[in-house]
Amino acid sequence: MIDLHLHTTASDGNLAPSALVERAQAAGITILSVTDHDTVAGLAEARAAAARLGVTLVTGIEMTAVERGRDVHMLGYFFDGTSRDLSAFLERQRADRLRRVAEIGERLRELGVAVDVDALVTSGAARPERSIGRPQVADALVASGHVRDRREAFDTLLGDDCPAYVPRRGSGPAGVIAVVRAAGGIVSLAHPGLLGMDALVPVLAAEGLAAIEVRHSDHDEATERHYRALAARHGLAVSGGSDFHGEGLGRNAVIGAVTLSPEDFELLRARVP
Repeated sequence: MIDLHLHTTASDGNLAPSALVERAQAAGITILSVTDHDTVAGLAEARAAAARLGVTLVTGIEMTAVERGRDVHMLGYFFDGTSRDLSAFLERQRADRLRRVAEIGERLRELGVAVDVDALVTSGAARPERSIGRPQVADALVASGHVRDRREAFDTLLGDDCPAYVPRRGSGPAGVIAVVRAAGGIVSLAHPGLLGMDALVPVLAAEGLAAIEVRHSDHDEATERHYRALAARHGLAVSGGSDFHGEGLGRNAVIGAVTLSPEDFELLRARVP
């Protein structure tokens, strides 16, 4: 089985990279990708665990671009994780995450919702390769008793159009595609069914987008068919994975619940320059 969308404690998952690989191997995953948000900090540990367990690790990342004020998540694969240009780009991405978390903290204080967001910012600054964002703020809200879980935190406070929402700043999708391609990799548009910006696909295809993530835990069969057809129409490959963050974190509680076929994987890998 193949799962190309997994998260660890290097960003907003609740399993360390080695523990994630162990869990994936136990679930029958033979090819996986750790796709933490705007960081490759977990890859070295994951790679060592994969080698020990006989699992194939695809270099991966999930990067956030900004399009018309909206977050656009983009999955990078098969790139050189030591690229200096990529590293500099990711440092800027994580710096904006710290800025955003601090501003969200201000909004929450104004709303009378007391959480220790300052500790998140401090820990992020102390561990510059670790990526923090709204999920960690959501966890702080849960720990403080303001909400039951991450989903309620996003539905009531942190999601788009909610009172504590603060937009990202930074590169557009074309910029993300360019930096990953320059590092020898390819980019897939993440969970487009959640994004709802289909008109962006042909624009990004012209900029070098390689694939669309058609297999995802939030895509039903009709959504998968729609995006598989959209990918074919624009000459794109497809990617897929569970978007697993950890047990108890909502929809993705079962690792490997959504996988990519070997045929689709080979067509995706064929897009690597």
